[in-house]
Amino acid sequence: MEFSQQIKKYRSQAALTQDELAEKIYVTRQTISNWENDRSYPDVKSLLLLSSLFQVSLDTLVKGDLEEMKEQIKQEDIKTFNRDGAIFAVLLFLTVLAAVPMFLYLGKAGIILWFALWGMGMVFAHRVEKQKKAHDVQTYREIVAFSEGRQLDELEKAEERGKRPYQKVLIVAAFTAFAVAVMGLMLFLMQ
Repeated sequence: MEFSQQIKKYRSQAALTQDELAEKIYVTRQTISNWENDRSYPDVKSLLLLSSLFQVSLDTLVKGDLEEMKEQIKQEDIKTFNRDGAIFAVLLFLTVLAAVPMFLYLGKAGIILWFALWGMGMVFAHRVEKQKKAHDVQTYREIVAFSEGRQLDELEKAEERGKRPYQKVLIVAAFTAFAVAVMGLMLFLMQ
């Protein structure tokens, strides 16, 4: 919530007119109007008087409803994570399924197209990894909880942190085996 909306909200809750509020904090009614219409911003002295008058902290007065803003940002992050994850999954699926037909029927052009498809998949994989790192979600259970908008409790978090080193090794091994299989298939088809 913007500061101008905060002043309007707290002034209304206190059942004060702009004139009454102006008198209590030693400014003009026009000044209050400017603040509420986002044309100017109060000085520190006025902020302190407003905070005291409305009986709210400066943080609450200036920043607004932090919990509401945090929740909105969290929901946007979850939507972005889920969208990028879905796009990555589709691109990975297409990369695997399209490899053989592209190589067989399109030759060198198929190889170029396949690498372009693979490259797009890697871009989205990188975006997903950045989001995972930003929100400290690494294991499957953490990722599922985050994508559903839930948080794990402290015991569950501790369990998942203990799994992280093992899961990273398994992921590297699985992708290495996949890459070797795809390269072997490509070599076989090129002969």
